[in-house]
Amino acid sequence: MDYRKFNNTLVVRIDKGEEILEKIKEVALKENIKLANINALGAVGDFTVGVFRTKEKKYYSNNFTGDFEIVSLTGTINTMNGEFYSHLHMSAGDTEGKVFGGHLNRAIVSATCEMVINIIEGQVDRMYDEEIGLNLFKF
Repeated sequence: MDYRKFNNTLVVRIDKGEEILEKIKEVALKENIKLANINALGAVGDFTVGVFRTKEKKYYSNNFTGDFEIVSLTGTINTMNGEFYSHLHMSAGDTEGKVFGGHLNRAIVSATCEMVINIIEGQVDRMYDEEIGLNLFKF
């Protein structure tokens, strides 16, 4: 991974073999990012995304391996109990143009991942909401 910072924006390159969520955490901790939004594209060869079933309050994961282009990767960096927290969703298309996606659990870059992190001045923590079953923004 390598990146450049321009005012409140980081332009990040995540390299082949690196795991996307690990690298986001690494750069966020290094740059002391408490609140930001993320957008990215690139290619992955192995990834896991999940879908939250609201009635069950439970995530179900799907694993994919092969050649995939990241169609969309978007999300946030913030905090929960004052510690690093990220929430990202990713969609990726296969060689036939079929797209799979959901809540990002892990993704290994197969070629490159080009990411832009826009830092927002301030901090928004999260809290677990018993009724919903998710960690929601706490204002």
